[in-house]
Amino acid sequence: MSGARDTPLRAVVTDFGGVLTTPLLDAFARANAELGISVEALGAAMRLSAERAGEPPLFKLERGQISEPEFIGDLAASLGEVLGRSVDLDGYGARLMGSLERNEPLLAYYRRLHARGIRFAILTNNVREWQPIWRAKLAADDIFELIVDSGFEGVRKPEPEIYALTLERLGLPGGACAFVDDLEVNLPPAREAGMHAIHYRDPEQAIAELDALF
Repeated sequence: MSGARDTPLRAVVTDFGGVLTTPLLDAFARANAELGISVEALGAAMRLSAERAGEPPLFKLERGQISEPEFIGDLAASLGEVLGRSVDLDGYGARLMGSLERNEPLLAYYRRLHARGIRFAILTNNVREWQPIWRAKLAADDIFELIVDSGFEGVRKPEPEIYALTLERLGLPGGACAFVDDLEVNLPPAREAGMHAIHYRDPEQAIAELDALF
């Protein structure tokens, strides 16, 4: 329990998409349905682009190494090959962000912790051009004192540097922070940085695990 810890927990570092929002796959499904493109076709196109580039172009987009128009152009070309027809992805990012819904139960819990003096930061793999859209949708800048967005940093989870950067900007050791993410691959580097990592699956489970820490 928290009373036995050498370092008291003082902050929560949380992912954005799939934690502070509804699952990303649901958002992709809704956004693609509007375009008449299946999630399966999208996955096949992303694999095709990755084979050509040596790594998923999404990773480069999330590091800010390519722009959103470059990424969308490449994805549209790959989708055209997969579907055998031309594809117009204009406004895809805004459509995807619009398909996300706020995770109200978790945000309400975070607000209660914040009222007790717990600090909050967002650590997200995201797209530089999309930040104004999702920050406006989240409408929770009063909780989050820090946002570390991979699109502006040149590194992305699970690369260790972005965890170290987050802790440096918070001015806290890893042991003073809980880390919440829905992708299991992002958890080991957080643990290696000393953070108390929680694999988010649903609000009730995450809240229970955080309660056990605080």
